[in-house]
Amino acid sequence: MSPTRRLLLAAAFALALPGAASAAEGDMSLGDPKAKVTVIEYASVTCSHCAHWQETVFDAFKAKYVDTGQVRYVLRELPTPPFEAATAGFMAARCAGDAKYFQVVDALLRSQALLQLRGGSDRWLRNASGLDPVGLQLCLMDKAALDASKARVEANAAEYGVNSTPTFIVNGRKLDAPPTLEELDQAIQPLLTAKAKKPKK
Repeated sequence: MSPTRRLLLAAAFALALPGAASAAEGDMSLGDPKAKVTVIEYASVTCSHCAHWQETVFDAFKAKYVDTGQVRYVLRELPTPPFEAATAGFMAARCAGDAKYFQVVDALLRSQALLQLRGGSDRWLRNASGLDPVGLQLCLMDKAALDASKARVEANAAEYGVNSTPTFIVNGRKLDAPPTLEELDQAIQPLLTAKAKKPKK
């Protein structure tokens, strides 16, 4: 049994650590909370298709829409096999702190090859998160954060009936497949240019 799996199993019996609430909050997001358009991505740090989208589309999408304040991007965690590693990855990203969360997720997605190596899961988590072995162990044994993660995943998946990653929702509309930047343009631009409907008198 891998060290990561042992830690996650131990978390079921561990006491909550002080300060656990900060790692147990809801979805993580980038961009203006008041943006006209919200793009939700259901993703897993162990999903190869998520990694491909991250490497080929995310940076350009972020620069064009998120960094300019036009779109709020929300990441919803939906662990996929190996589930223990995916859950541990998201927990480590949260333990690294809100300011580093997306940086850690990006690093995890881009270094999935480490998971194929013997004992690679712990190195994968430590390299991406910057946590030392003790800090990582304490993070993964945080029962409150683990329980919150499970509850968050169940609630989020149920909202749109999502059961695979990556899945994208643009202002409530589910896209058929992981979008290219051009396909995101087609979904987002009409929403940005649409005029707000005036209330009927």
